[in-house]
Amino acid sequence: MASTRKPSIDPVRWQPPPVDELPPLPAPQLTVVPVPGHAPEDVVVDAEGRLYTGVDDGRILRLSPSGGEATVIANTGGRPLGLEVARDGRLLICDSPRGLLVLDAGTGTLEPLVETVDGRHLQFCSNVTETPDGALYFTESTSAFTYEHFKGAVLESRARGGLFRRDPDGSVTTLADGLYFTNGVTVTADGSALVFAETLGRRLSKYRLTGPRAGTITPLVQHLPGHPDNMSTGADGRIWVAMVSPPNAAAEWLAPRPPVLRKLMWLLPDRFAPQIAPEVWAVAFDPDSGEAVAGLRTTHPDFGMVTGLVESDGRLWLACIGASALAHVALDDVTLR
Repeated sequence: MASTRKPSIDPVRWQPPPVDELPPLPAPQLTVVPVPGHAPEDVVVDAEGRLYTGVDDGRILRLSPSGGEATVIANTGGRPLGLEVARDGRLLICDSPRGLLVLDAGTGTLEPLVETVDGRHLQFCSNVTETPDGALYFTESTSAFTYEHFKGAVLESRARGGLFRRDPDGSVTTLADGLYFTNGVTVTADGSALVFAETLGRRLSKYRLTGPRAGTITPLVQHLPGHPDNMSTGADGRIWVAMVSPPNAAAEWLAPRPPVLRKLMWLLPDRFAPQIAPEVWAVAFDPDSGEAVAGLRTTHPDFGMVTGLVESDGRLWLACIGASALAHVALDDVTLR
């Protein structure tokens, strides 16, 4: 149940990054698939082509490959966010505020994997991916707020995000902190690196897993014209990125100005806060050059604010926080030519 009292915020002056425009993107026909629940934040596909998503009342839904026949298979008791199908077939779930969970979709058994990091509770576990050695890499968007109050993290403009690894023995290591709302994370097709997104930082970075630069972070794409969310790796190795929204002009104006302005705004009803513009927006990037190689950008009255995406059977499936639906487009219609 949502709390009625907002936590306090401690904003700082911050200069948002500049914007580098991307190439024009297609606006293909979108097929919208209603789901029995609001704001399905991510979408993943298992070995049988079935879809999984989590909605804002805590339920985990499984849908047929066509997107129909939704079945409730669990309820996390929190807010499920990023998902990943593990190598053993179980479903990895990032939940705020419960942490990193794992679900046996056959039995409904739900177990916690990571509840604390560095001696504190994991507040805003955001996305997770697995490497062949069984290591799990996951992000936390902010250590100060849960998903319920994510706008507080936006108004604060503090770098409270992190990237972590959970080894098969259960030990957890902090790989990077001081990140600006860390969100999506995925492994490159060749296994040489992770790519992760910072939503407020509007950038994608690579965390090297192999080679002489292992353990270092290098930029892949900077100065994005929108806020990146969850990610996935496509069949050809391209890195798909959900773009939840373009920058909000009011929030950009406030960020470098006296923090007291944002403190006052936080005390007002939500309708007075900067709002997210609902678009249908996703971009795929080359994992080496960072060049845009595919994508779409359009609007739809029944779908918007894309937060997750995955390729499956010739389609790109999209999840969102702006509707009670998933959607898909043909992959052939989103390639840049």
